[in-house]
Amino acid sequence: MTIMAVQAQRFREFRMPDVGEGLTEAEILKWYVGVGDAVTDGQVICEVETAKAAVELPIPFDGVVSEIRFDEGSTVDVGTPIIVVDAGGDDAGGDAPDAAVAEPAGAEPAAQPAPEAAAKRTAVLVGYGVAPSSTTRRPRKQQAGQLNGHAAPRAPQAQATEAPAAPAAPPEAPEPGGQRPLAKPPVRKLAKELGIDLATVVPTGSHGEVTREDIRAAAAPPARLPLPEGEEAVPAAGFSSAGERETRVPIKGVRKATAQAMVTSAFTAPHVTEFVTFDITKSMKLVQELKTDPAFAGVRVSPLLLVAKALLVAIRRNPEVNSAWDEANQQIVRKSYVNLGIAAATPRGLVVPNIKDAHDKTLPELASALGELVGTAREGKTSPAAMQGGTVTITNVGVFGVDTGTPILNPGESAILAFGAVKLQPWVHKGKVKARHVTTLALSFDHRLVDGELGSKVLGDVAAILSEPKRLLTWS
Repeated sequence: MTIMAVQAQRFREFRMPDVGEGLTEAEILKWYVGVGDAVTDGQVICEVETAKAAVELPIPFDGVVSEIRFDEGSTVDVGTPIIVVDAGGDDAGGDAPDAAVAEPAGAEPAAQPAPEAAAKRTAVLVGYGVAPSSTTRRPRKQQAGQLNGHAAPRAPQAQATEAPAAPAAPPEAPEPGGQRPLAKPPVRKLAKELGIDLATVVPTGSHGEVTREDIRAAAAPPARLPLPEGEEAVPAAGFSSAGERETRVPIKGVRKATAQAMVTSAFTAPHVTEFVTFDITKSMKLVQELKTDPAFAGVRVSPLLLVAKALLVAIRRNPEVNSAWDEANQQIVRKSYVNLGIAAATPRGLVVPNIKDAHDKTLPELASALGELVGTAREGKTSPAAMQGGTVTITNVGVFGVDTGTPILNPGESAILAFGAVKLQPWVHKGKVKARHVTTLALSFDHRLVDGELGSKVLGDVAAILSEPKRLLTWS
């Protein structure tokens, strides 16, 4: 077996997979392993963000990490190798590539290279400097005096024993254009989040690496000097005339996909939005009663739960609204199931996971599914599958104190309901002005599928159910 074949068998590349349907790229959010770490089949090695969600990637084989090709924050095309693993296998030893070179007949044996020369031929591991040891074990950390992969010159042994050790000089920041600063992946992520350039940070680690404390120290504001008598401090503001006046943020990941989908929807489906304001006091009282019901033990009960159930009942009464427009085949697709989407704001942007077959769930089951869906979305763990196949969506703008809005349809859906803030307002109730809980609903729908009559019926049914929650029984 040739040397090249041995190396190909030993070192295995893990390529960026297509974790969604037809996605072309993903951003590496976080590495869970580093160079020299042992990995096993099925172990999660990193977290990536696609245009649909953040997902964790398991590696499909065993071995020791020998190279990480991309840093955190890098956007990588699907199919590109992102990590190299030393899987062992047939190996001629650490010096096999040199020892396996055939000598010509009659030629004198070549002199063995000096240890320093052999070290120079060793591959440089990304972010970890020169690693003279075998990649089957974790590279040895650099000794004191090394900085960013550059070894401090050694004095002859005789001089080292006679001359007293000089005090260690404080570490210096790497020069621009020098070798990549040493730092572990979590430290690099922290620096990225705080906007700190690692090349400008003075490393204080025992082996010349940048630590978390170094990053925090670099990000801390400078100490303020005492002000002269009579001078007042100017409070910090969100805007400043000093420094950068603009910040440019790359459009990628979930936000990029959301923007593209919303533009496509807005300029493809003719939107119509209708509004209704009504008294929701009885539903608010029912929410309080359900919170103490044993059937809802361990799950969160909120007004959104009743809004979701009311919409499902309204769809059952008006099934034509649960449709999709198939432009390619010039067909209207009537759906006999409801995958209820719930818009959720996350640090990465807006995501809309959906509750599969929500129409078949009881109220406690719907409450449990709703709580799990929202919790997973806020943690950034929503899978791409959870955001596919939605039929109708609810967006709860009321949590921000907003009365209502004109929501844009998710592509492939025919309707989206906006639930506004619930406020205590003067309201005519039984002929008298009283303080009642009032809210506003807004229903946007695709006018190719839903005409004004159908849209009005759906919106009117939802409002009627929430005004008189007993209709959840009589209309179901």
